[in-house]
Amino acid sequence: MKAISIKEPGGPEVLEWIEVEDPLPAAGEVVVDVAASAVNRADVAQRMGRYPVPPGASPYLGLEVSGRISAVGEGVTGWQVGNEVCALLAGGGYAQKVAVPAGLLLTVPRGIGLVEAAALPEAVTTVWSNIVMTGKLIEGETFLMHGGAGGIGTFAIQIAKAIGARVVTTVGGPEKAARARELGADLAIDYRTQDFTEHGPYDVILDVIGGQYLERNVRSLATDGRLVVIGMQDGLKGQLNLGELVFKRASIHGTTLRSRPVAQKAAIVAEVQNEVWPLIENGAVQLVIDQILPMAEAAEAHRLLDLGQHIGKILLVNG
Repeated sequence: MKAISIKEPGGPEVLEWIEVEDPLPAAGEVVVDVAASAVNRADVAQRMGRYPVPPGASPYLGLEVSGRISAVGEGVTGWQVGNEVCALLAGGGYAQKVAVPAGLLLTVPRGIGLVEAAALPEAVTTVWSNIVMTGKLIEGETFLMHGGAGGIGTFAIQIAKAIGARVVTTVGGPEKAARARELGADLAIDYRTQDFTEHGPYDVILDVIGGQYLERNVRSLATDGRLVVIGMQDGLKGQLNLGELVFKRASIHGTTLRSRPVAQKAAIVAEVQNEVWPLIENGAVQLVIDQILPMAEAAEAHRLLDLGQHIGKILLVNG
């Protein structure tokens, strides 16, 4: 098969479409013939040498795919060759085939095309596990999503709205603000000209920025508020006023999905299938796809992501 390989850490030009060995299913795994994968910020970090591959994971990029099962390993039940699926991965999605633990498979939601389904697994499991399972967001609370126009943000806005929260998001520019409001945001704040702290307090904040946002995030939390940090685009360090944290009874959670044990990720996947798939199938949560490019053009997809002008997901398709 072919897969996207990283020649050396660097810019998009280091990505190569090369011949590699086909994967075989271990016990408890299936092999998926990949219809499509999606580009995520974690892929960019890995390309630049800033996100080490977890032990045992594929060395190739790609944290989610859609496709058809072509082989089933020993001990797998409930899935068979030919099933159309999408899947959460620890790596390997930028390829023609990938081996996947059966517990990380999801059905393709009714009404969603096979290629488009590649936009779902990583973003939706990230959003659900962080704002619901960790952040405990409930109806009537106020939720702040930083980066509401991205692949994570476009789903977070819609899922939080479906829960019944008041939804606020930060975005870069009027076009992205308009799209965020279309997706259900009650307030879209242009971070270039506005300060999100003036529109709080927030019960739950999902932060992909990190760095200097830490102090402002904590300052704008409500009493008993929860800050969940999942990204560090602005850097690894920030100032923290412990007094503000303590007297608000607030909490800060740092989480990552990729390196969790398979059993933990499988529990998240199962909850997403039960709770979020009905929202997708009834239209309450919609896929937002910016562009679809050939898998061999992964370098161009990374250039687009680096530019930061996209809204929603960028997909890579085989065939």
